[in-house]
This record gives sequence, structure tokens and C-alpha cells, in this order.
Amino acid sequence: MKKLIGYSSIVALLGLAAGCVGPLGTVTGVGGSIYTDMSGPVLATSRDAASKMGEATATGILGFATGDCSIKTAAASAGITKIQHVDYHIQSVLGVYNKTTVTVYGE
Repeated sequence: MKKLIGYSSIVALLGLAAGCVGPLGTVTGVGGSIYTDMSGPVLATSRDAASKMGEATATGILGFATGDCSIKTAAASAGITKIQHVDYHIQSVLGVYNKTTVTVYGE
């Protein structure tokens, strides 16, 4: 019985440490278990002018996450009302530190 409780506790702690703050959010892609540093597109429109750029960031450390990396927040930070395209950048170190930045380009 003691072994069962011990193994269950270890599995629960590993699941808690690995799954609390995921760096990929709704963006799918390849993520490294030790280090991740990747960028990519989220959205593109037919607009051809981008005179402004806005960013929004969310950060997670040791299972605690804070911030708002939504497209709406990024656009509002630069006063963008017409979006041309949206990119993301994700950084993660051992799943302990995670940072997601969304960048919106437009007018």
C-alpha cells in the first residue's frame, strides 16, 4: 500500500509540473521538452499595408501564468483597427518558464 501511494504521488507531481503552463496554447506545432524557441503565423488577411505593430505577452513560471496574449490586446496596444497579419513567438525552458508573444501588424 505504501508503494502504491508513493508511486501515485510521484506520477501526480510529474503531471502537475509538466502540465500546468503549456507554452503552445491554441497554436499547434512541435515543442521541445527541454527548450522551445519557435515563431510562426496565426492569421493573414488580404490587406497590404501595415504601418503599426502591437504586441501582447503571457508568461508562466513554475505553474503560475499571467498575462494576456490575445490578438485583441496586441492590436489595442498599438491602436490597430485593421489587421493585416498576426504572428506568434513561443519560448519555453524545461516547462518551468514559458512565454508566448503575439504580434499584430496593421493600420
